[in-house]
Amino acid sequence: MLAHEACQKRSIVERRAARHAGSLGSVTVGAMKANFQRMAAYNRWANTRLYEAVGKLPPEAFAAPRSGFFPSLLKTLNHILVGDTVWMGRLDGTGSSITSLDQILHTDLAALTAARGAMDDRIVTYVDALASTRLAEDLVYRTVAGDPMRTQVAQVLAHFFNHQTHHRGQAHAMLSSTAVAPPSLDLILFLRDHPEIASLR
Repeated sequence: MLAHEACQKRSIVERRAARHAGSLGSVTVGAMKANFQRMAAYNRWANTRLYEAVGKLPPEAFAAPRSGFFPSLLKTLNHILVGDTVWMGRLDGTGSSITSLDQILHTDLAALTAARGAMDDRIVTYVDALASTRLAEDLVYRTVAGDPMRTQVAQVLAHFFNHQTHHRGQAHAMLSSTAVAPPSLDLILFLRDHPEIASLR
């Protein structure tokens, strides 16, 4: 009886330890990777639609001051690319030359659009090739200010895609104050139109 109770207690402790450990659990890592693959594909789709709309603006409207944390479409879209460049450099080990989060990489929309497309392809390729087990591991890196950090890769990717959506929404709101109608960027719309991505498991 005592041996049985000890076995039950050990089993409970082991389950709790597994739940709170760095590992995400072998059952969930595959589904989590599939979700990040969806987000990478969605990110590319949403950026393509947003940039197509912004491309209809005259250059002066693209650079014009607007209400926002990065107060213009030019600055906001550059910031998203800056953030992606920093995080991808950390994730794939290539590093980046970014020195400031408000750094302007491109003032010309055509050049920014090309860089955005290349980055979106890079993100999709990285996530597709990522080993599911890597999601439970830690990424060791430094902030732009130089502070040392350690964050689980799954949490880094969650932040990464959330950051894009957050600032893309700000750009979308800025576009709504122009003569160009902002496009729908709903995730569910993307999934309905891309069943091959929606069905990833």
